[in-house]
Amino acid sequence: MSGFTYAEMTTRNRGFVTADEQERLRAACVFIPGVGGMGGAALMALVRAGIGSFVIADLDGFEVSNLNRQLFATLDTVGIHKAEAAHAAALRINPDIRVDVLHGDWTGQLDAIARRVDVIVNGMDDAAAGVHLYRRARAHGRTVIDAYASPLPSVTVVRPDAPRPEERLGYPTLGVEWTAITAAMRAQCLMREIEYVLVHSASHRHVDLDIAAEVAAGKRSRFSFSTMVTMAGTMMAEEAVRVVLGRPGGTDERGYFFNPHAVRVERPLPPPLAAAKRLVVRGLMRRLMG
Repeated sequence: MSGFTYAEMTTRNRGFVTADEQERLRAACVFIPGVGGMGGAALMALVRAGIGSFVIADLDGFEVSNLNRQLFATLDTVGIHKAEAAHAAALRINPDIRVDVLHGDWTGQLDAIARRVDVIVNGMDDAAAGVHLYRRARAHGRTVIDAYASPLPSVTVVRPDAPRPEERLGYPTLGVEWTAITAAMRAQCLMREIEYVLVHSASHRHVDLDIAAEVAAGKRSRFSFSTMVTMAGTMMAEEAVRVVLGRPGGTDERGYFFNPHAVRVERPLPPPLAAAKRLVVRGLMRRLMG
């Protein structure tokens, strides 16, 4: 901490942001539920960008299997609660940072959280809690930055007036209280998301489809890779900065995929093409699941 000042820490940000914008980042507060993979990468980038205040939450502690991709996972943090470990790491970057750490109780505090933060970055993958998050974000006029369950890095920006994922992707949760969402509904939500990913990106070319089918069927945990996770988290952080600063541009609720294998951005297909490809994708998914 010797010689630390916020001004010195952020001095090389100048050129990307103005002095006034840097102060706006310092005054901003970001909520990140889930600080393991993409959420952890987004948190790391936003701390270094100079965001001054966070609310972070997680259910779990770090495990050895997290070491392949989660930035705050080290042999020293295995067994430690993820949000606690992320908070400690953030303080080692910016000792003046303000971080409120929550565990699994964050869902009961969501209204109070949403009222005080500038933007939400969703780093969790629980469908029921995600439905709750998006509904309350709309109620409080907050934008949610998110990503798809995809083997290609992706990002979405769901502004308060945009359709929720459950509406846009046709989840079976519409009209259902989030605490009443069943395991079967969660599985259907994942299938709808996977279908969207396969329709609108070339993800199927860059993943083992047999293993993907096992994940969709609940037979194995989701697979993930360090470069994909870190890129997606950084893309999410970039969009969060854009929201905080009120800058134009960026993506929308449909988002986009970055394909580093083909070096291209993949955007949602026009409706006629999407409808035709969806038929093919559904046939593929039936074969894989069968």
